[in-house]
Amino acid sequence: MTFDELARQANAGSIEELNLISIEGGIYLLEARSGQRATLLKDERGNARHLRSVEHARQVLEPIPVLPFHLVHASAHDEMCGLGDRAEAPLRVPIAFRSHL
Repeated sequence: MTFDELARQANAGSIEELNLISIEGGIYLLEARSGQRATLLKDERGNARHLRSVEHARQVLEPIPVLPFHLVHASAHDEMCGLGDRAEAPLRVPIAFRSHL
């Protein structure tokens, strides 16, 4: 989903929530959820759009109406060496959609 598609769907009320997914290396990906469907924000070339921080995501989302917004981290156990597979859910924390600065 491109930013224009995200904006159009958010303004139409068809996006239920946004998740900012934290990836190892300081990369964040934005996921839009509608029902059971999750779609990543992509650039014009169709690649996942990388965001630098929560604040960068807020800047990108400025034209979008306020939606439930979560920061999602994978389980730390998944990133540690030598630990077996675990079926733990990722850490999902609600965050403010707009900066309070």
